Amino acid sequence: MTTREKELATVAPGRDVPRSLPVILDRVVEPFKRVDAPESKPATGFYTDTTVCIGCKACEVACKQWNQLPADGFAWTGNSYDNTGELSATSWRHVKFIEQLSDGGGADPGRWLMMSDVCKHCVTAPCQQACPTGAIIHNEFGNVYIQPDICNGCAYCIAACPFGVITRSSFDGHAHKCTLCFDRQRDGLVPACAKACPTESIQFGPIDELLERARKRVEELHRHGVGEAYLYGDAPGRTYSQLNSFYLLVDRPSVYGLPDMPVNPWLAMRGDYLRSVLCALVSIAVVLAALLLERGMA
Repeated sequence: MTTREKELATVAPGRDVPRSLPVILDRVVEPFKRVDAPESKPATGFYTDTTVCIGCKACEVACKQWNQLPADGFAWTGNSYDNTGELSATSWRHVKFIEQLSDGGGADPGRWLMMSDVCKHCVTAPCQQACPTGAIIHNEFGNVYIQPDICNGCAYCIAACPFGVITRSSFDGHAHKCTLCFDRQRDGLVPACAKACPTESIQFGPIDELLERARKRVEELHRHGVGEAYLYGDAPGRTYSQLNSFYLLVDRPSVYGLPDMPVNPWLAMRGDYLRSVLCALVSIAVVLAALLLERGMA
């Protein structure tokens, strides 16, 4: 991939300013033309091995630099070395620090858990299901992508996401989150965060390959005595789909700020629809009864 990046760096940029009337007209008409959907490609995603994360925040910096996201300031949160606090419209990568201190009663000195958090790129994404404008789609790589020019800032996606990934920007009012470096993938490049990670805690590739690699890693950790190691989001559950950005953890999901059992709000919609229909029928029946009663009294 390094060679590919160097090749692209040598490509001369094209002229962006149109010089003739036909080109100008073509640019005006082009957005209104219907085009064929891009050919689907093998689903890609992230596998994050938290056991080798060193909390260097190289992923945060690389993400901000590549996507030209503004800094979050230098406020001290008081929560270990965490200064960004959470995922936001301007922080699409967030390194969490979980300090588990010993109670002092044994030989265990405690441990320090670190995890680089990001959008989960759910196979069945509640944010996409909740979006009323079609701004949120699964692109050809199977990644959940927000089209900011179609987003109306309604925030339905924010309420629907059980992971607290999406937020609305105070600058443009649109929802923003990790794009899984869609622009880099289209040029055959690795996402910026995975490329910058010095310990390969963040790994990128086709989902099938990542799953195989992650399961072998869990087996390796079990052989070395880390019996609590497991994968989070690698398979669909009873209440939620598989995640295309999944994790290797060594403690409960809630310790890392993840829901122990995420639930897709869509599962409750059937009951909501049924109650709405019943309420409508009852309302109609009441109105008809009132009209009949009024006619009978007349």
